[in-house]
Amino acid sequence: MAIISDIQEEQQQKTPETKSASASGSASASASSSGARVGATSFSTKFDRNNTSGFLEKALEFLAQESDFMRRPTAERDLVAIFKAVREKERKKMEEERKKRWAAEEEKKKKEAEVKAKEEAKAEPKVVEEKKEKEEEKKVEEKSGKRVPNKGNGLDMEKYSWTQSLQEVNIIIPVPAGTKSRDIVYEAKKNRLKFGLKGQPLIIDGELYQSIKPDDCLWSIEDQTAVSILLTKHNQLEWWKALLKGDPEIDTQKVEPEPSKLSDLDSETRQTVEKMMFDQRQKQMGLPTSEEMQKQEILKKFMSEHPEMDFSRAKIQ
Repeated sequence: MAIISDIQEEQQQKTPETKSASASGSASASASSSGARVGATSFSTKFDRNNTSGFLEKALEFLAQESDFMRRPTAERDLVAIFKAVREKERKKMEEERKKRWAAEEEKKKKEAEVKAKEEAKAEPKVVEEKKEKEEEKKVEEKSGKRVPNKGNGLDMEKYSWTQSLQEVNIIIPVPAGTKSRDIVYEAKKNRLKFGLKGQPLIIDGELYQSIKPDDCLWSIEDQTAVSILLTKHNQLEWWKALLKGDPEIDTQKVEPEPSKLSDLDSETRQTVEKMMFDQRQKQMGLPTSEEMQKQEILKKFMSEHPEMDFSRAKIQ
């Protein structure tokens, strides 16, 4: 502390005076009677954070006992000056720590922004591509009046969504949490489907787009928050354009069946499905279907066998 340093400086100043007095042989007794002390005096006390005033009181008592500091006319002013100096030093320390924390936070934000910018730069081509696809899908819908199917080759409706494979149609209907089997209204017939909750208007009630096998259909409650209905198609070689007749239709040329599902079909059915998929892709690209290609081959063969005939106006129907 500054106070203890003052004492030590004061005592060090007195030391040469005492030595001078001893050398002259005339002032040693005077120095002893005046109570002057030679060398540094140690100060020891316990510091209690809950009683800082007590520590300061002990320090001032020690100062008064070991020096004449407290008897000086400027003692009070000097103590206030020391207090202000210490407080200013602490304020600067806290300000410096605050600046360091702020700089560290800014550096952290800067690094996070750089990482985010890199991720966005990587994702930007994908986002642009998805946006372009959506715009194209919207143009197709506006032009044809048909909607692009969802990822499950069905359509997302206001109160439910449906997906399909060539063999089945799956419907997901959100219901209030805690819905029980006794709350469900369900009826599946060959060409009609009803579904709803007791005491409320039916959610689905209409004629199916195509017929089903009612005995092979079923429904279940998923996590008490949704009902799943599985319908088995009667004709398992054709995509449905809608769940119910009169509903918005999807563009079946945009359907993308899972390749793994083809392995589940018998060889004859698989060949038929692969032919359908090939014809759909050809139509999308404006190219001839398998049937049209077959007709072209027959015409070419016939033309080669009859070179004398004029086929300039021949058209494939």
